Amino acid sequence: MDDGRGHHSAATGRVHQRAMIERHRGVRYVLPLREGGSLPAVVETENGDAYVVKFRGAGQGPKALIAELLAAAIAQALALPVPTLALIALADDFGAGEPDPEIQDILRGSVGLNVGLAFLSGALAFDPAVDTVDPDLAAAIVWFDAFITNVDRTVRNTNLLIWRERLWLIDHGASLYFHHRWEGWQERIHNPFPQIKDHVLLYRAGDLAEADARLRSRLTEEVLAVTVDGIPEEWLDMGATPEGADAARSVYRTYLSERLNGARPWLQEAIDAQQREPPILAPRLTHRVL
Repeated sequence: MDDGRGHHSAATGRVHQRAMIERHRGVRYVLPLREGGSLPAVVETENGDAYVVKFRGAGQGPKALIAELLAAAIAQALALPVPTLALIALADDFGAGEPDPEIQDILRGSVGLNVGLAFLSGALAFDPAVDTVDPDLAAAIVWFDAFITNVDRTVRNTNLLIWRERLWLIDHGASLYFHHRWEGWQERIHNPFPQIKDHVLLYRAGDLAEADARLRSRLTEEVLAVTVDGIPEEWLDMGATPEGADAARSVYRTYLSERLNGARPWLQEAIDAQQREPPILAPRLTHRVL
């Protein structure tokens, strides 16, 4: 399976359950990506690979990185197409030649580990009025986004790319938003997810109940535990929770496990939303040739 860097890897459950996430050292700040509020950038690592890096010194802080890491690891366990996930270590002199003071402030606050996804050079943004997608894949993506409460996969901002004739999922920092307010988090585990009605693939998706039957068994307790254990300690110690790193890991494991295996009103809400009248989309004014 193409791993998002032009390489290939075995898509087995054992591979996806590994505890170790790749770690690399950032050696060159290549290009800022001025899309959204987090100001990610393309960073070259010591082995010559390029990653889109989200920095913990950006305004959204370490919680956006935690959401990005958990979402990408869960997507990998579900065999969904996400670019290769890695932790990118930055030294205190990284990007010292960058002239933009805003970027310098972000980099000074990002010494240590950050999160990166393999850079898909030449990728095009998914256009929902033009591009096609397999209904089973679309159903899996809708299910996944409803599960992780991803508010950022809409017609306005799809966070989907077309690269090498495949669809790829990116940018999950806005998901798992329950952790932005810890008080009463237990009561919010089974909250419905009304934003699913705006999902860009909702009306392209196949049977969501079938997708649930197919995907849920892949997220075993072991997979979820390994996924949560992959969160770097230093992110959890940066005020991610008032109780500390161990308590934070317990919260994330409990939230994911009970949301997956409980009453799941979020799934029924997605199924109900799919029955409504779909919107009419116009092609975007881009260079895409029909």
